[in-house]
This record gives sequence, C-alpha cells and structure tokens, in this order.
Amino acid sequence: MYELAILARGGVLLTVWAVAAGWPPGRLAGRLRREGWQRICRGAWAVPGKEVDWRVRATALQLLRPELVCSHGTAAGLHRIERLGAAEWVDLLEFTALRPARSTRGDRIRVRTTVHLTDRDRTTRRGLRTTTPARTVGDLIRSCVGREEAVVTADSALARRMVGGVRREALVRYEELVAELAAPRRGAARARAWLRLADAASGSPAETVARLRMGDAGLHPESQPTVRTADGRLLLRPDFLFRAQGLAVEVEGHAFHGTRRAHERDVARFNALHSCPEVRRVLRFTAGEVFHRPDRMTATVRTALAALSP
Repeated sequence: MYELAILARGGVLLTVWAVAAGWPPGRLAGRLRREGWQRICRGAWAVPGKEVDWRVRATALQLLRPELVCSHGTAAGLHRIERLGAAEWVDLLEFTALRPARSTRGDRIRVRTTVHLTDRDRTTRRGLRTTTPARTVGDLIRSCVGREEAVVTADSALARRMVGGVRREALVRYEELVAELAAPRRGAARARAWLRLADAASGSPAETVARLRMGDAGLHPESQPTVRTADGRLLLRPDFLFRAQGLAVEVEGHAFHGTRRAHERDVARFNALHSCPEVRRVLRFTAGEVFHRPDRMTATVRTALAALSP
C-alpha cells in the first residue's frame, strides 16, 4: 500500500485512489480522521493542515466529476472579475457541464447543464477548468436580475485594475463580449442593452454604480479623464470630471486608505488635483454613499454644478 499523502494531488485525496492502492475501504475513513485529514465532500479528503477553501472544494469536485467546468460566480472568482454582492455567494460553487451530465442544486453547489459549451468557451485558470472571461461575463450578465449588477461585471472584465490586492490586465475586449452575447439565448437581448452601458475606464464597482446613478439623474461627466497639474509635472485621472464647470468627483472604494502610506498618497493626490487648471472643486463620496444613498450623492453633485456654472 502507498502512503496516503503520496496519493494526494494538489492536496486532495480521492477515496477511490486509496482503495485502488490497496487500502481497505472499511478502515480508510477512520485512518484518515486519526491522521488529521479533512473531509471535503463524499469521496474526497484534504491533506492535514490544508485550508479547505472554495478552490480546494472546486478541485475535489472536478477530480470526482471531470465533466464539470467552473462557471458563473466561481469562474468570476478565478478570473478576478468583480461582482456586486459577490461576498454573499463566495461559498457557492457553480459549474457548467455538457448534457447529458446530471444537474445538481444544493446549498453549496450548483451544476448547470447546456449544449452550448465548446472548446473555445473553456480554459484553465489557477489549476481549475473554467469558462473563458468572455463566456463567464456572458453567463453572468445573461442571468443578472439588475442593470447595476450586470454593468459592474462587464466593467470589471473590460478594465485593467487592482482586484483583491492583485493588479491584473483587462480580461476581455468589448468586441468579444458583443460576439458572446450575439447568440439568441435566454437573457441575451437584455444583456446586450446593459452591455452598451459598460465603460472600460471604470476603476471600481463603486465608480460604475456612481456613473449609472448620475446618468439616471441626467448627469454625464467624463470618466477617468487625464488632467495635468499647474506646473505640468504630474498627470492625474480623477474618477469623473464635469469639464465645463470644473467639478471633479472622486469615489472612494471599500479599501480606501488602509495604511498610513496610502492615506498620505491620497492626501497628496487630493491637493494636486486642486492645482489642476481644469479643476475648480472636488467632491468625494464613499462607496457606502454611492451604494446606499445615491440620491443624496446626485443632489450634491447637481448643487455643486449649479454653484460653479457661469
């Protein structure tokens, strides 16, 4: 019999591997528990000391069911595509499989079956089989229940930005999303309308929501324009700029400041922004204000614009 740790792959051991290596099925579970192995799901165990997070669970399920491809929210996590309310669903694993695989729904796993899953729709990311960024965004916004949720997802994939402490490049081009949503699938028509609202210049989910809410109020600033300080030495990109009135609007994300150094950088940037000839006033809003009190945000912007108008 091989040692159990030798049989594991990526920190995961399947019961069938141990049995095939000669371990008696009746004694295996007890032995694993005594040695500190952690049960991931039926038929799969994690090596002692390994954190059983969503990626380990997804690895175990793909080893047990090779037909499963990470999709929707789980694929978004692998690609670092931001979504509204993603923290509420981090424990839910979502997969897609070609028919005639069995569909599965439960508290912590959802498997969808489809006939629309080609090799072009699949890739490997962080060791897991997953849908491509374009297919992932298409799946998500076709199934979205709201405009803001859909546009936040599209903006995130289209933009180069910092996500979860990792700076990544843009994941997909706008034309790729147009092609992905061209197929006549359920939810595609509504998704195409939402995609037209996407803006690759958006820097965060809060910025996306702020832009949409200002648009609803008839306010249409430039997103992430380039301005230069009065001495010409520094280029800055405020989140939004109403150029005619000289009003810049900044939206601070959830991770705003965080450290003394980040706070110092933000203060220096704020002062530099005030020195730009194009900027007469700067308004700052927190992500909480954008998400929970958007009407107050737009009213404040409207009042400032009126005061700055000739």
